[in-house]
This record gives sequence, C-alpha cells and structure tokens, in this order.
Amino acid sequence: MALVDLLDRVLAGGVVVTGEITLSIADVDLVHISLRTLLSSVSALRAGDE
Repeated sequence: MALVDLLDRVLAGGVVVTGEITLSIADVDLVHISLRTLLSSVSALRAGDE
C-alpha cells in the first residue's frame, strides 16, 4: 500500500492524535500539558454535518 493511499484512508475517516507533556525538576511536576488534535479531510467533516 502506498503512503498516499494510507493517508487518503486516514483522512477520509479521521483520526485523533493525543499526547501529554510534563515538565518537572527534581521529581516536582511544574507544567502539565494535554494535547488532542483531530485530523480529517474537509469532505469527511462536511459529510458528518448532514
């Protein structure tokens, strides 16, 4: 399967990417950031509105 085909399938259905970042010094958490991103094609998002 080509990379373009794989990318087309992922964007047609959509995918959610999540991650967490914690900055700490001497085992003391100073900053905690949670990230969540939705990747999808515009046509897939518009099809969900109808």
